[in-house]
Amino acid sequence: MTASQIVFSRRLRQTPFEERAIAQGAKAFTIYNHMPLSSVYESPEADYRHLCEHVQLWDVSVERQVEVIGPDALTLVELVTPRDMSKCKVGQCMYAPLVDEFGGVVNDPIILRLADDRFWVSIADSDVLLWMKGIAFGRGMDVTVFEPDVSPLAVQGPKSDALMATVVGPEVKDIGFFKFITTTIADTEVVLARSGWSGQGGFEIYLQDSSKGLALWDTIWEAGQPFHIRAGCPNLIERLETGLLSYGSDMTLENNPFECGLDRFFVLGKSAEYMSRDALDAIATNGVSQKIVNLKISGQPVRAPRSTYQVENESGQTVGYVTSLAWSPKYESNLSFASVAVSDSIPGTTLYVRVGDKRLSCVVCKQGWEC
Repeated sequence: MTASQIVFSRRLRQTPFEERAIAQGAKAFTIYNHMPLSSVYESPEADYRHLCEHVQLWDVSVERQVEVIGPDALTLVELVTPRDMSKCKVGQCMYAPLVDEFGGVVNDPIILRLADDRFWVSIADSDVLLWMKGIAFGRGMDVTVFEPDVSPLAVQGPKSDALMATVVGPEVKDIGFFKFITTTIADTEVVLARSGWSGQGGFEIYLQDSSKGLALWDTIWEAGQPFHIRAGCPNLIERLETGLLSYGSDMTLENNPFECGLDRFFVLGKSAEYMSRDALDAIATNGVSQKIVNLKISGQPVRAPRSTYQVENESGQTVGYVTSLAWSPKYESNLSFASVAVSDSIPGTTLYVRVGDKRLSCVVCKQGWEC
């Protein structure tokens, strides 16, 4: 059987690094923010092991930026998240869930503050640009909301610091987590942030001129040769082990931040206006019926679901569903995120995952996969 393919038509937006990602052996792609995102190079397991041991270069241009600039920039950014963004200093990034007036999670971006009146909202896979433009227009705000020519290139893995020190200088080692500097690489100005969608450490390089994409890639690639650099991409195995939720897979607009554990990133009741205030206050008072948990599933490796696997209790009643799943070499077990009834979300609870005609035993684990 011939494998299914994605057709790279003009309707699919091209990334500045796409040519190099394909040349370096990307075997599969997914679609993310209307752009191709590589998902496998050698194999999920081989890519995972290399990421945990060396350093990888990721084309993550799909992390599109929504720029908010003008006198009402902070007011707009505050309005769309319950997190207190007034505490975000220039040169700092904050993970800030965007929540609508009904308490639904619209996106879970990193927000960078480039100036008192200028922000980049670095989004996951949903059309935040149109949503924020509509809010700004409807409110008559003195602000401009647009997508700038900004494309992130990620350097991830335990050798990231050593690699970037050779490219930029030893000062990169002084960049704090979720902090950024402006520097020049490959004769173009970039924003260099200590961030990235893995638990292995690294940086995201925000290219501000897409015509310089290949030159930027080649500069990092050449400098990375002594560090066993390879092209890579966000890895399902590694993100499960690290505990990184994926918007669109593990949470959607149908979920509220309390169900997803995102409430740890904000305190209700900030002084600034935010559209989710009433909805989140009500949810906090009434509680939730479902929660996303870590499930360790027994048995042989299980294939990740295209839709969902049902989660059952001891009596066979469906109490939830698996959202992400992969075999972990580190834990020698299937790890998964799942949305389950609150009554079944206590660590140590035994549940069952229905995979075809099999009923696999699993246990609810704490963060860090302690069960």
